[in-house]
Amino acid sequence: MRPLHLCDVTVDGSLWPVFAYAVTTDVGLVLVDTGMTDSTPELDAEWGPVLRPWPELGKVAAVVNTHLHFDHCGGNRRFAGTPTYVQRAELAAAKEPDYLVEWARFPGESYVELDGDAGLFAGVSVLFTPGHSAGHQSVVVETADGLVVLAGDVTHSLEELHDGATPSIRRVHELRPDLVYLSHHREPWHPQYS
Repeated sequence: MRPLHLCDVTVDGSLWPVFAYAVTTDVGLVLVDTGMTDSTPELDAEWGPVLRPWPELGKVAAVVNTHLHFDHCGGNRRFAGTPTYVQRAELAAAKEPDYLVEWARFPGESYVELDGDAGLFAGVSVLFTPGHSAGHQSVVVETADGLVVLAGDVTHSLEELHDGATPSIRRVHELRPDLVYLSHHREPWHPQYS
């Protein structure tokens, strides 16, 4: 599993990184979130995005979106025709003004709609973690080094993550993962369970 720093956005005057993740699976490379590959004048004015060069990934077998906010699905259009796993509730919620609809809905989209927790591939599943958005999901990856959760925007706060501040964060805790990655933090959280 490899973190990919795809862009940055400005939140409350601070530049936040936006990470996606490349996961090697038995079906090939699975990309979790797609960051941004371009911008709009409206996004520039509100979020001041800084785009980074797109990484060399080779063939992507599937995409999993934690949710469809612009900074998590802006690269989906690069993968038209590729199976893209998203919660049905998230796809239904992807409407103006909270979503950039043309980035979530585009010619060649190939969404595979999920309803709650689901196994996707050997060692890769999703955990339904709504809150930040109606259909937010976290991606659970079984690695040789233990269980890793790619928690997207289940929270933006490491303190909230540590404290288990919401029902969705508590669902992540129940898995007793070895590492938890948040999309806007450079380093993962290393929980310590007794």
